[in-house]
Amino acid sequence: MNSPRLTDWLPTTRKEMDLRGWDVADVIIFSADAYVDHPSFGAAVISRLIEAEGFRVAIVPQPDWHGDFRDFRKLGRPRLFFAVAPGCMDSMVNKYTAARRLRSEDAYSPDGRHDMRPEYPTVVYTRILKQLYPEVPVVLGGIEASLRRLTHFDYWQEKLRPCLLCDSGADMIVYGMGELPVAELCHLLEDKILHGREEICCTTEDFRQIVRRYPVRQTVTLELEEDIPGGRREDDIVLAPHEECLSDRKKYAANFRHIEEESNRLHPQRLLQEVGGRVAVVNPPFPPMTTAQIDRSFDLPYTRLPHPKYKGKRIPAYEMIKFSVNIHRGCFGGCAFCTISAHQGKFIMSRSKENILREVKAITRMPDFKGYLSDLGGPSANMYGMHGRNAELCAQCKRPSCISPAVCPNLNADHRPITDVYRAVDALPGIRKSFIGSGVRYDLLLHHYKDDELKKAAQTYTKELITKHVSGRLKVAPEHTSDSVLRLMRKPSFEQFKAFKAVFDRINREAGLRQQIIPYFISSHPGCTAEDMAQLAAETKDMDFQLEQVQDFTPTPMTVATEAWYSGYHPYTLEPVFSARTPEEKQRQRMFFFWYKPEERSRIQTELRRLGRQDLLQRLFGGEQSFLKKNPTVRKEHSAKRQRSSGRRR
Repeated sequence: MNSPRLTDWLPTTRKEMDLRGWDVADVIIFSADAYVDHPSFGAAVISRLIEAEGFRVAIVPQPDWHGDFRDFRKLGRPRLFFAVAPGCMDSMVNKYTAARRLRSEDAYSPDGRHDMRPEYPTVVYTRILKQLYPEVPVVLGGIEASLRRLTHFDYWQEKLRPCLLCDSGADMIVYGMGELPVAELCHLLEDKILHGREEICCTTEDFRQIVRRYPVRQTVTLELEEDIPGGRREDDIVLAPHEECLSDRKKYAANFRHIEEESNRLHPQRLLQEVGGRVAVVNPPFPPMTTAQIDRSFDLPYTRLPHPKYKGKRIPAYEMIKFSVNIHRGCFGGCAFCTISAHQGKFIMSRSKENILREVKAITRMPDFKGYLSDLGGPSANMYGMHGRNAELCAQCKRPSCISPAVCPNLNADHRPITDVYRAVDALPGIRKSFIGSGVRYDLLLHHYKDDELKKAAQTYTKELITKHVSGRLKVAPEHTSDSVLRLMRKPSFEQFKAFKAVFDRINREAGLRQQIIPYFISSHPGCTAEDMAQLAAETKDMDFQLEQVQDFTPTPMTVATEAWYSGYHPYTLEPVFSARTPEEKQRQRMFFFWYKPEERSRIQTELRRLGRQDLLQRLFGGEQSFLKKNPTVRKEHSAKRQRSSGRRR
């Protein structure tokens, strides 16, 4: 691979614009992430797409928001609009744990630094831009804006916030995967306002007038009642106003059902929500991207490298994905705690095999590639190429999940296409092994298919996955052991995990392998009690697990679980739902993950006695000697304590 030139990246400075002979950019993107020119980084994808559409685009990564705002001034004003991309992760999830503690590093900043982005960069950047350039339109994108497009609960502020356009002062939100709406928006402004004339720039007033006359799908604007494009229509879904949500949590919860359903329909309707004397107008999303469209996105001329300004610096997120390949977008799992359905939707948008192979070949040419792909997957690794058999039935469907509470009979869950991709990748020169690092839906593998070919395909995939694509450990996410909690999570019964583990162990024995299965679990999820967590501890102990991959539920905007956690009601049934809310309640649940640690034993025993669960006390610890015999680490601690105590008595 030849060393790229500075002009192979999109310009980030005035000097780099001069090297291209540009006096002005059409679009300037302010990104809260470091600039990595790679298809896994949203700002790079949108920038390359705008470039491919014939426009000049520049990126200002992680501008300094203190002092004189020189980073916001250095490229001047754009012809079309400023864009704000707050990062691949929600800024608050990126910075804080569920316990609101600072994370060890910012994965999307050079050397993991915490001081490279503000909290809520969407709001901070936009306010600065509007202060400096009040006449220039600002368009928001990325997950932070997508999930805050309507009234939402902010866990870190502990209150409901309105549509992000209210807090930021921006002119538009592009939600979800932004390639199609951004391309349409750029061409619309160029064709209706600028007409190719270099000396003209789009103003905020021009922008607002045009997007009212020609609404762009998959966007959100704030309008006065009289300015709603086309006026109110009979088929509009009118949500409870923001102000009513502040005083009535049940109304707030009820809103979400409509938001989620319309995010996952093939023919969605427009959403309207009144807020502060205006109306948030959520235009329906584009249809799912076709294979040709998504192939084009991945074929854009990425360098696949961080910008040269980061030479000698480590960007943790890039190091994690630099030798990985994303083969599809979307997930039809509909997990209650996950934001993917609200951001990417449930329909699977798969790349062609040829397109995937082109990216893998590009990776093999990277100078530090050793032959191992770290991941060949997607939001759920084994959903590639899957779709409904009867498109007409899919067009009528409002279900947020195609596999919960059961696998939809219309789902063509065929594992042959993805198995074919794996084999084609592994046959390429330079590939020693491709690993599957993203999660696998074992309920799709264990489903009792009526079609013998589908059943055989699932079995073949399972065997090849376990024998050829696991790097010693396979990550799966049962999330809990309680059926009642799992139903709220939209996850399959824990019995299915047990069945999959049995298959995993059998295949390992037959192949002479000694691999581990690593399950992920969540504590403090809505509907989960301390007793449920105690049961989880006992169930996993019986299976010889000492859990490490665990987490507390983190309420993030626009998920079923978050709405239930905040409101106390399930958005679909409006029935009350218990949630552990206080730090003490959360700790009473989390401690059960670590029943095997000596420092947790006393507290767990006390809690189990309080709950009246002597049976679980016995399952977890048994008699004193039995427990010590089975847990050598604890036995050593116990022996040391006895020796210290004996010494004091003497």
